[in-house]
Amino acid sequence: MVKVVHLLHRLSENNAYRRLLADSLPAAAKPDSGHHAVMMGYDFHLGESGPKLIEVNTNAGGAWFAYLCANPLASRFGGRPGTRLLSSFLTDYALFKRDIDARPETIVILDAFPETQFLYPEMQVFAALFKQAGIQAMIADPQMLQAKHGGLYLNDRRVDMIYNRHCDFYLQTPGMAGILEAWMNAQVCLSPNPRAYGLLADKRRMVLWSDLEMLRELGLNEHDLELLGKTIPYTELLESMDRDEAWLSRRQWVFKPDTGYGSRGVYAGDKLTRTKFAGLNPQHTLVQQRVSASITKAGDNASFKTDFRLFVYRNRVLCVSARLYQGQVTNLRTENGGFAKVFLV
Repeated sequence: MVKVVHLLHRLSENNAYRRLLADSLPAAAKPDSGHHAVMMGYDFHLGESGPKLIEVNTNAGGAWFAYLCANPLASRFGGRPGTRLLSSFLTDYALFKRDIDARPETIVILDAFPETQFLYPEMQVFAALFKQAGIQAMIADPQMLQAKHGGLYLNDRRVDMIYNRHCDFYLQTPGMAGILEAWMNAQVCLSPNPRAYGLLADKRRMVLWSDLEMLRELGLNEHDLELLGKTIPYTELLESMDRDEAWLSRRQWVFKPDTGYGSRGVYAGDKLTRTKFAGLNPQHTLVQQRVSASITKAGDNASFKTDFRLFVYRNRVLCVSARLYQGQVTNLRTENGGFAKVFLV
């Protein structure tokens, strides 16, 4: 799993890879601001033949839950994990400013109606982490920010950095217009940002990573290709498949929207009805080889499907957590499920 993280980060910095994607990326993902993306998440299933990468996220949530698994009485990030997390934000800002000594004075944690979000308590913990380091930290909805005087402002205070937890990854909705303007004009460090999403977390990248011949043309060596061949489930757009064949072979696939998040709109093939299948947009539906999750047995004889999330900055793994669930897809609603501690041996 760690090798896959390293390889995909290296691929994202490959000039041939970037040129290949250049025309398909929206305008918001074209500026190269010089920095990366905090709180990347790489989600894996452990199949019989080893780990399989299910998806990559640029604003992966749950790090606080993962921390609580090992520190159940904690009220904030502390020790080495806290230091690592804070360092990733400071490093990303310094890269954005192209100044190793640059440090943000104000960070806004951004999401739509943040107080209503399930992970709002996590946002509060991140705000406390920044404040403990002497950085002004606020949690805000995009509508609260104003673009003026050559930058973004919140309550007349200039915003240096945004920890972006919003799921409008390409800044396409009207409410994100001010942030889009500031981002395009390099007036705010936005992390994660549309470019990082476009290079690594846009789910359509899984189609490319499944095409080993194309990757060979980009200069990947045989060792890299072998690793991707073992760990990337075959993925393609529904429009490239014969529709009848896709239906008949549906049990071996998972169908997911190319812009979805939080498992919304994801269907395991054996649970897909003919009506739902007919309603899938072939240009925006990914068909991915189904990889069964590994199973964790609990003390009361309950069984939980299990996947693994690696929280990452650049090519550095910050922490690893498991997620236990029942049903079709990962969720935080299964009784006695949720995040769980991983012991590395």
